[in-house]
Amino acid sequence: MPERPPSGQTLIQSVQRAVHLLRALNHRGGSASAKQLARDTDLPLPTAYHLLRTLCHEGLVRKDRHGYALADPAGLAVPQPSPPEGLPTQEWADSLSVELDAAVYFVIYREGEIRVTAVSRNPDCPPVTEWAEFGLTGHAHAAGQALLAQLGDEERADHLDRHPATPLTRHTVAGRTAIERRLASQRRGTPLLEYEEYALGSVCAAVPITVGSSAAALAVSLPSARTADLKQVARRLQDRAESVLLDRTFAIVPRAPRPPEP
Repeated sequence: MPERPPSGQTLIQSVQRAVHLLRALNHRGGSASAKQLARDTDLPLPTAYHLLRTLCHEGLVRKDRHGYALADPAGLAVPQPSPPEGLPTQEWADSLSVELDAAVYFVIYREGEIRVTAVSRNPDCPPVTEWAEFGLTGHAHAAGQALLAQLGDEERADHLDRHPATPLTRHTVAGRTAIERRLASQRRGTPLLEYEEYALGSVCAAVPITVGSSAAALAVSLPSARTADLKQVARRLQDRAESVLLDRTFAIVPRAPRPPEP
């Protein structure tokens, strides 16, 4: 099993930093020391060592006399950034819904608004009915809270100015001060849990992730009759998100074969 990201990092931040190390290695001709790579990527040296060990474990990087080298410089296509929308396909959301026995959602924060880019299509686990516009009520559901928690103070204040945190159910945490206090108490990289704040009869959890400068989140919902399962499902969601997103980001794509020598 790959080592977990250092505490305090969200899943995709760790992936992004590892990609930066791969690019730095490629830029240096495929071989460099950990200190050089840490300097090139503006990473703390302990973080660079941790990520390089993980990349070695996954077979993407190997130790050499200079420190570290790409495992196969001729055959490794260093991954390029993908748009956040492209990370979880509809098929993945559907498959994850069956695996977790829960409705699955993928949301991003784009141009000042919450956008839903994938919702699972599993008749056994239907998604929550959007009775209040999802993009305008981020304070009241786990997916939106996971996005708001990742925004800077000014950006979050702007969002809440445009979309006030009004109560939707008797359980909704409403009001600017209450929302700010709640988000400030949330540990980074841990699932957010929401109990009937958006809709009575539904509980939700979300895993905050970051792709480049874009905030994103994976979320699940369950009927309130399964409230006792929510924490376990949230942990499984986080573990599954980590493995799948790492697989997608670090896919090794063979380059076109070289033409034979004349």
